[in-house]
Amino acid sequence: MPKPSGFAYEAHPDGTVHITHHGRRATILRGDRAARFLAEVTTDPQLVMARWTGNYRRGNERTARAHPRNRG
Repeated sequence: MPKPSGFAYEAHPDGTVHITHHGRRATILRGDRAARFLAEVTTDPQLVMARWTGNYRRGNERTARAHPRNRG
């Protein structure tokens, strides 16, 4: 599975965090969610931003494609 890329974030003085993906706004985090994000983003920034925006592959796409309900 390829590693996520193209994410960036900006922490603003008012406590909000803006996350962008390839220059386009993906999400804005405020309050407690912004604080939790900033604490977590130090580990693997690209993967963390992908998870927080919902823009990542979950690894089950191939399994779901082979399910009898999805064949057709």
